[in-house]
Amino acid sequence: MATVVVQQPLGKAGMEAWNSGICDCCEDLNSCCYAYWCFPCFTCSTTGDFGESTCLPLLDIFGPALMAAFGIGVCVPPVGLAMRVAVRYKYHIGGSLCEDIMVTCCCIWCSWCQMSREIKARKKVLNSTLQFTFNGH
Repeated sequence: MATVVVQQPLGKAGMEAWNSGICDCCEDLNSCCYAYWCFPCFTCSTTGDFGESTCLPLLDIFGPALMAAFGIGVCVPPVGLAMRVAVRYKYHIGGSLCEDIMVTCCCIWCSWCQMSREIKARKKVLNSTLQFTFNGH
């Protein structure tokens, strides 16, 4: 006998939420100020913290300029979007590609700050877990 599913679950099982909201810059004022005063440097250090090439975000700066020179407009920063999706998948954070595109297009600074806070929070949990295990407790 076949089982009939009346209602599909809305999200994937095991998905988590972001540790902080998109506008929670006050949770990490140092990073927020760093992003405000030197956004390219901030994005490069954030990708480095995530384990990717620190030069990768420079494509978001030079790529659209190069494309515009050939008459092709780019409205979605490709590296910012790719990083946001990668962070969500690595840390099993719920959401959708549509949400990622909207956040990346509407407030790229807030998106990068949220990713930075997430990466720091996950590294802090990992380091405290490793330290706990190493100390034998």
